[in-house]
Amino acid sequence: MSTDDKAALPRRVITGISDGRSVFVSDGPAPNAHLHASIPGFMTSVCWATQPRPELPVDGLEPALPGIRITPSVGETRLMVVRFPPDSVMADPSFDPAAADAEQRMHLPGLAELFERENPGMHTTDSIDYDIVLDGEIWLELDDGAEVHLKQGDVAIQCGTRHAWRNKGTSPATMAFVLIGAARS
Repeated sequence: MSTDDKAALPRRVITGISDGRSVFVSDGPAPNAHLHASIPGFMTSVCWATQPRPELPVDGLEPALPGIRITPSVGETRLMVVRFPPDSVMADPSFDPAAADAEQRMHLPGLAELFERENPGMHTTDSIDYDIVLDGEIWLELDDGAEVHLKQGDVAIQCGTRHAWRNKGTSPATMAFVLIGAARS
């Protein structure tokens, strides 16, 4: 990975307690951040994860190793940062959907399997998600093509609905997602 590639990854700073004092435990890229080769400009990462009953102080074990299941179980959380390239990347004749699917299944376990084949990008998770646009603009699409245009600073609360993220612009869009595993009744 080149220096430019590392700069494209989210920086994660973790604090903790040592000898009764607040300390910085780590400072660097999220350990499972991935720049997708099959989808140029697409970056995914899980920056942190919690169990249903998190405890303090944190034990120091890495909770977001590569291969972590993206979709949280009931009460668990995931913090993700995702950079979406413009949709034109997927419309390019050189785009290989099979390679993109295989790479997503490897780096987005539990989520990639939920993407609908007949409606690319559409998926439903058993979670309540706090979705924050950090940079750029993106469209949140729901059933029957209903959509809303979101810009930097906008927040969407996704309540277990079928949806897709569409970047109809010409620049990447970066978002933060907090997924909270929920029981579906």
